[in-house]
Amino acid sequence: MIELAHVIILKIKGKKLKTTLVFLIITVFFGVSSVADEGREIYDSMKKLKGEWVLSDLQKQEGKAKKDKLVLSLISAGATGMHFKLIGRSSTVQEILLPTTKKEMMSMYHCKDEWCEDVKATHYCVKQNQPELLADEDSTENVIIYNCDMTTELCQSDADHVHKIKHEISDDGKHLKTTYTSWKYGEYLDDLIYHFDRK
Repeated sequence: MIELAHVIILKIKGKKLKTTLVFLIITVFFGVSSVADEGREIYDSMKKLKGEWVLSDLQKQEGKAKKDKLVLSLISAGATGMHFKLIGRSSTVQEILLPTTKKEMMSMYHCKDEWCEDVKATHYCVKQNQPELLADEDSTENVIIYNCDMTTELCQSDADHVHKIKHEISDDGKHLKTTYTSWKYGEYLDDLIYHFDRK
């Protein structure tokens, strides 16, 4: 094995070594750049959600939201159901769900590093925990998915927590469907789905 390595080193001496190094640098740079571009596109899509959203009419709601008295009261009042705000000179998107209510929750979205290879979300939940999630690489401009970061303790635990967040944008950016998927005991528990219209 050592002799083989020695032969390889001898063959890439001089100009070949320079060419090899340049090739490796270009490959690494464009590889990182490509991943960073994907992360940046996802984050830019999140920034487009900026502003206030009202809950859609009752007939458009699904599951638990259709029967929730709090949701019904917000719909009848035409009150804000979701608010996205850019903070930290646009370095973070702050999402507030059901603002000023007893079920208010917040999620913070930002690039995980300076390259923006990943977009991270931290969800501050009424379940009194804070799952950390990462943007799914299959996300698109109109369907943005965050999955629980399985390197974290909470995402691996049996605790009831939000394991996935999915934002689906339609109607030329005027409609938003957001799904919070909860897990408990390491498996799917349920979905909490809300439909919003841009205010």
